Formats: sequence, structure tokens, C-alpha cells
Amino acid sequence: MKGTVTDLRNEVRYLAEEAFHRKLISGYGDGANEKEYQIVFNGKPRHLSLAQARSFLSDLVARCDRN
Repeated sequence: MKGTVTDLRNEVRYLAEEAFHRKLISGYGDGANEKEYQIVFNGKPRHLSLAQARSFLSDLVARCDRN
């Protein structure tokens, strides 16, 4: 299970870096616990589970790619 959380966190970190460099989000980082991630979107910090963060960031990057 630990490897799965680590893999998911790495994927979220990669997506967050991609979204940040495309100026889709203004900040990101680890959350209060190992299964949480913080994303700053539209000036507001959002604390999401790793699965929610992956989904949110994937959709955001994909939407940018379509435009």
C-alpha cells in the first residue's frame, strides 16, 4: 500500500508541476498528511485527497491541451 501512495503522490506532483508551468494553478505542495495534497487555484488553497488532486489536475491539463 505504501508504494501505491508514493506512486500516486509522484504522479500528482508531476501533474501539479505541469499545471504550474502552464500557469493553470498558482501553487501546490504536500498536505497535512501523506494522503492529502494542496493546490492553489484561482487564489484559493484547496486541500484534496491524492486521488481527487490527480483527477482535478488531469482534467485541468487536458482542458488546456484541447484549447
